[in-house]
Amino acid sequence: MEGNQLQRIIVEPCELHFGYRATVELSPDVEVPSTVGELKVSQIPAEILTYLNPSRYCENDLLSKFAFEEFGNVPRGFSRVNAICDWVNSHLEYMPGSTNATTTAADVLLLRTGVCRDYAHLAITLCRGVGIPARYVAGYAVDLHPPDFHGFFEAFLDGHWYLFDPARLAPVGGFVRIGVGRDAADASFATLIGAALMTQKDVRATKSTNDSATNGTDISQAAVSTA
Repeated sequence: MEGNQLQRIIVEPCELHFGYRATVELSPDVEVPSTVGELKVSQIPAEILTYLNPSRYCENDLLSKFAFEEFGNVPRGFSRVNAICDWVNSHLEYMPGSTNATTTAADVLLLRTGVCRDYAHLAITLCRGVGIPARYVAGYAVDLHPPDFHGFFEAFLDGHWYLFDPARLAPVGGFVRIGVGRDAADASFATLIGAALMTQKDVRATKSTNDSATNGTDISQAAVSTA
């Protein structure tokens, strides 16, 4: 969905090595956060409405009451999504290995621990719970240390998708999209069928010395859209 590129690999039992390399040019749209508002539900395009619905890892039907109690009175727009991210960041502990492939947003809310995808799933769920379309993004973060894949999300505000990272691990201006979907089930980095064991992974994301996507502008506090 959403134009994600998929590669299917069928192999017999063996030791398999594969790699992928790309040069990505980012051309973000940068806005002042205070100028980015929310659309009324009646104004949301039909193709975006699916991102208000519950999904495999984001059970906003279960958490909508909680979402409205916490964020229903927060000023609408970019600031409300940012408040949700702040809440998730301050109430969860980043703990690798504390969750697994079956952990949902409701689980994370109870556990109060997780990794980047769990932070994103909970923030997506709370956004949808107050009527803001939100989708999961699987990608790279150029300034993540150490370099690795990263899970973050986008919220649909004023007719555009804006980037957010509730884990606060890297500036959103350096995020590179690999795939998007309702949650990580739609945009996993790999789906394996059969017995497989990963023995090594090497992920690198570096900023080009010729990078001029933002013309030297500090966008760390800006509203950034790349979709």
